[in-house]
Amino acid sequence: MDSNSIEKECSAKMYKAVEFLKQELRGIRTGQANPGLVEHLKIDVPSYGSMMELRELATISVPDASTLLIKPFDPGTLKDIEKGLQTSDLGIAPQNDGKAIRLPIPPLSGERRQLLIQQVKKMAEAQKVAVRNGRRDANKAADASEKAKTMSEDEAKTIKERVQKLTKRHEDEIEGLVSTKAKEIEQI
Repeated sequence: MDSNSIEKECSAKMYKAVEFLKQELRGIRTGQANPGLVEHLKIDVPSYGSMMELRELATISVPDASTLLIKPFDPGTLKDIEKGLQTSDLGIAPQNDGKAIRLPIPPLSGERRQLLIQQVKKMAEAQKVAVRNGRRDANKAADASEKAKTMSEDEAKTIKERVQKLTKRHEDEIEGLVSTKAKEIEQI
């Protein structure tokens, strides 16, 4: 494996880890209503015979800062959506008016805010581990190429240094995401 392909593969793995964290953080509740909170919830729809994401079943809008409004595309799925929201781990009781569902987003308590921040930090740490695993794999590939004499010792050292810089950059990006999300959660 040449140095460019090692670096590209490593960079792709690290990028995926950061993007995954961004997706996960959208689902973390802050004090304000945000469609990202529920759009990826899996809803069991027996009439369709499958599990579907909420965003595939309904439009999700924010009529005011503390309410989500969910309007199903098919009125027949309203009860399934309501049941899915009740059984989810959101801890918010949906209000069904027969045509749409309102989700009132209650303000977070101080204790709940701290728990959410801890959860965000755990998620970030898991993705940092994924980034470091990408670095480890790239370093192993560089060592293997050096051992197989397809790469010089200097090239292997250079690629390891570049991979370390990539690792540092992605870890810093993860830290930035965590601090931004923590500020959102702490905001009242």
